[in-house]
Amino acid sequence: MQGLPHDYTATASSTAESLVTASVEGQPDLTLAPPSGFGGPGDIHSPEDLQVAAVASCFILSFKAIARASKLEWESLQVSVSGTLDQVERAIQFTGFTTHARLTLPAESSRDKAERLLEKAEQSCFITNSLRAASALEIELEGGQ
Repeated sequence: MQGLPHDYTATASSTAESLVTASVEGQPDLTLAPPSGFGGPGDIHSPEDLQVAAVASCFILSFKAIARASKLEWESLQVSVSGTLDQVERAIQFTGFTTHARLTLPAESSRDKAERLLEKAEQSCFITNSLRAASALEIELEGGQ
């Protein structure tokens, strides 16, 4: 791992009538729309989808690193994350995430050790740990009066 801090940049763009295109340099663009609960089509990824997918994938990547360092032999890991979006004091936000992890172990692996490492992965996931991170807005206006 490279030393911290790490910086990441993404861009998003849209016209008044188009879907959102999100971009990260060197990677394929993503097309995004509101989820069906906010009047979107429901068949295109939404920022909410990406948030729960980020939690799920971060959990798996954290577990892989921890299992490798702890020399735990394992075969497969399937993770399902559900997030609850609700209104809290006039702001809509995710109020909770539930992660369901299904780990398949070879016969010789310790179930107790695997459970401890899964719990450690949940505590170590920096995406989940960052959900109340500080936010700043920089504004640049073009046109208008």
